[in-house]
Amino acid sequence: MESYVLRVWLPDRPGALGAVASRIGAVKGDVVGIEILETGAGQAVDELVVQLPDATLVDLLVAEVRQVDGVHVEEVRSAGPNGHDPRRATLETAAKLVEATSRLGLLAVARDIAPMSLSAAWVAVVDVEAGGTLAAGERAPSQDWLAAFVHGAASAASLGGADAGASDVIWTPLTEVGLAIVAGRDRIVWRSRERRELEALGRIVAARWTELPATAS
Repeated sequence: MESYVLRVWLPDRPGALGAVASRIGAVKGDVVGIEILETGAGQAVDELVVQLPDATLVDLLVAEVRQVDGVHVEEVRSAGPNGHDPRRATLETAAKLVEATSRLGLLAVARDIAPMSLSAAWVAVVDVEAGGTLAAGERAPSQDWLAAFVHGAASAASLGGADAGASDVIWTPLTEVGLAIVAGRDRIVWRSRERRELEALGRIVAARWTELPATAS
């Protein structure tokens, strides 16, 4: 069996999800996981983990789901060899952050482990006051871009506006320690549940940052 993550927009009304599941079943697919990422304005954004007997059925799966009135397929991707369990992945990231024995180790977890639980292409940790990047994944933008993004996002937040920058990049300030965590992905918009997840991980990073030595022990 092949597993895929299907991100869909659907009307927030009774029976809509059942109609999507019925279409998935029509191509011999099995829904093995559901995550509600966002609701509002009569719409819901869900991620469905679907098992298919054959990878050649993916295009047919998408075509079938699109036949449901009001449903839009935003993304379909392979779940990979480890499957797709965002709650477990988030707990594992949190555990790694707690287990870090130095600030360098903490930064390494944020850079290397957090992207997997966030389904992010990259994660970076920025020193807000100095404007420097303390850690960043290989696919992260330049240090200057990250500093400008954080500055713009902080300015917009102070004025009660939305985050600065594209919707495929999000951030959370760690005000008490003068840092910010920025996360990005390719084209796919971040949803409210995912933003809250980054904020929660950020609180752990901030708490551990104050507890850990500035240099490796």
